[in-house]
Amino acid sequence: MAKDSSQAYAEFAKGLWKENPVFVQVLGMCPMLAVTNSAINALAMGGATMFVLLGSSLLISLLRNVIPKQVRISTYIIVIATFVTLADFTLKAFAPALHKELGAFISLIVVNCLILGRQEAFASRNTVGMALADAMGMSAGFLFALFCLGSAREIVGNGSFFGFPLFGPNYEPWVIMVLPPGGFIMLGLILLLFGAIKQARAKRPSETARKAA
Repeated sequence: MAKDSSQAYAEFAKGLWKENPVFVQVLGMCPMLAVTNSAINALAMGGATMFVLLGSSLLISLLRNVIPKQVRISTYIIVIATFVTLADFTLKAFAPALHKELGAFISLIVVNCLILGRQEAFASRNTVGMALADAMGMSAGFLFALFCLGSAREIVGNGSFFGFPLFGPNYEPWVIMVLPPGGFIMLGLILLLFGAIKQARAKRPSETARKAA
């Protein structure tokens, strides 16, 4: 039991940092760059993606021994599309303004290579518990990446956070940051920071070993 728990935790944790779908694997770039001009949009897209990934991973893991190999990809897409439709209708019913802001990008979750890739590479080959741990970790990592980018772009581009002003009336917003080019610029800066942190963490053990020697 302890071994299973530690393995499930490892699968969850890898999506947050070591194999982060955006900052490491560079997956799901379309919604990452298109809807992250504000923190609330980023959270909504990340939450919808999390719901779809968790739901589809659960169902596909349960049916992994039943789905014929010849039609597995088609089956995965149908399952994913079902959960995307649920997310789309729920968001439209309870947050119509936010749904309008996100536009067609909610529907495009169906073709997010992150979700289909996790079904093919993991959920279809592992138990329900492991599939859910993997899905939770990957979706949390994706949500974290979207939130970082959306928050940074909103703060710099609008001078606000979740719509609340931060810097007063004299602040001159960097409007480019809430436009499409700003998504590429901010993503590049965050990837640079992420890479620097990873390199620093990798150097630390080697320096410790060298001092010990």
